[in-house]
This record gives sequence, C-alpha cells and structure tokens, in this order.
Amino acid sequence: MTALTFVESPPGLAPLLDFTLDEVEGAHGLHTLRSADAPDIRLFVLDAPVFLPWYLPAFDEESYDSIGSSSDDVDVLVVTRISDGSPIVNLMAPVLVNRTTGAARQVILSEEWPLAAALAQPGAA
Repeated sequence: MTALTFVESPPGLAPLLDFTLDEVEGAHGLHTLRSADAPDIRLFVLDAPVFLPWYLPAFDEESYDSIGSSSDDVDVLVVTRISDGSPIVNLMAPVLVNRTTGAARQVILSEEWPLAAALAQPGAA
C-alpha cells in the first residue's frame, strides 16, 4: 500500500485529498485508488507505461511543480472502468504521482485525448 496525497481534489471527489494505492493481486499494473477518509470511494487505475506504452501526453511544468517532481520521477496512472464488458480508460485526465513523496495530481490535458478509450485486450487483433 502506498499513501498518496493529492495537491487538489480529483475532479468530482472534493474535498478528498488522501488516498491509498494498492496493486490488485495477480494483475500487475492494475491498482485500486481508495479514499482514506471515505473508504467506499474507490477507483481503478492502470500504470500507463505498462498498458499504454504509446501514451505520451505532454505535461506542463506547472503539473510537475505542483507535485514537487520532474518528468524523471513520476508515475502516470489512468483511471479505468468496465463498460459493456470491456475496459475503458480515461486518457484526458491522467494522474501524476511523485514516486518519492506520494504527492499526486489529476491533470486535465489540453491535448486532444479521449475521455473514454477502449483498452485493447491482450492478444486481440
């Protein structure tokens, strides 16, 4: 379990700032992001580099500065959900995490990334 503190509440989750990040057993790169103050609030997030190696959004310096990090010391997570039996990821609003301190921020990108993109199944053509 990793403790994360958001520098501002993720959209739709105000006033929550403190979360835990737990890897889902048997699913490398898939985590639960659970509110420390409201444990019933839980999101699933994926390690972007593990599942989406082509996903390379451009973050501005303010995003890195807000979590006290640089591009070399961050993890990029994307929120995922199941829709019609298939995994969907939000590429428009990734979560940046400072690996050292656990400071986090959900960033709304100015680039054109989809809010709901299908995640290709392993082995799917």
